[in-house]
Amino acid sequence: MSTTTSTGMPRRQPLRRFLDYAVLSVLAFVFALPVIYLFLGSLKPSDEVLDGLSGFLPTHLSFDNYSAVLDALNSDSTGYFWRFMGISLLLAFVVVTGGLFVNSMAAYGLSRLKWRGREAVFTLVLLLMLVPFESVAVPLFYMFNDQRNTLPILALPFIANAFSIYQFHTFFRTIPPSIEEAARIDGAGPWRTFFAIIVPMSKPAFASVAILTFLTQWGSFLWPVLMVSDPSVRPLPLEMSVFQGQLPPDWGQILAFGVLLVLPVLVVFAFFQRWFVQGVASSAVKG
Repeated sequence: MSTTTSTGMPRRQPLRRFLDYAVLSVLAFVFALPVIYLFLGSLKPSDEVLDGLSGFLPTHLSFDNYSAVLDALNSDSTGYFWRFMGISLLLAFVVVTGGLFVNSMAAYGLSRLKWRGREAVFTLVLLLMLVPFESVAVPLFYMFNDQRNTLPILALPFIANAFSIYQFHTFFRTIPPSIEEAARIDGAGPWRTFFAIIVPMSKPAFASVAILTFLTQWGSFLWPVLMVSDPSVRPLPLEMSVFQGQLPPDWGQILAFGVLLVLPVLVVFAFFQRWFVQGVASSAVKG
């Protein structure tokens, strides 16, 4: 028989709670297996990486693969690993910061300001969410062909994003209108209301959009393949594909490269995870 808390909410029985955590733990472990294999494989000799389940055994571990990757990409002929990393970080920074500014303001105009044609524009934004980038990549390639091998063209097409606008729009609609009405009574215009009131109240939404935008941009591959032929402006994912294509493949070094590629993503998620979880939870409850 279930019991209730002091607030009147039903309290889960200990057995049910144990089963819930057990199932979630098993699922988490299953989803983490590829990442565990990636980290362990990056510490093993190449001939032990593809040994199936025995690859999970922590034997012959060392950081030699990481040293080999950094040594292999440390000359003018091969390029410099930290330069590739810096290019990817710069592109991600521009896309994330520019996207937060542009998409949040667009969503504010669509969700909080009243003007003719607002619903039609928002419907167009929803329709744009259904258009995959692959379907417009070739037209964009011909449109910006004279701007190839430049860093701005690798970032600018991804700053405005329909899905980010939708995320901000959904969160902004949950903010009570009375807050903006009080700001207008105090003499605040739309710009001041947005930056002084809406933005501080929307930290979970900004964190969620920042993480998802960073993940998308950090792993961007198709657009750099089309637009980059100069090794000096390769982002990290494109350079990894070049590194992996060398023969014979050294799988230990390839997995070490993969770990170096994944680490910034883990750092960003660890930094923003509290606000990201709040944003997801608030969207689920209020949406």
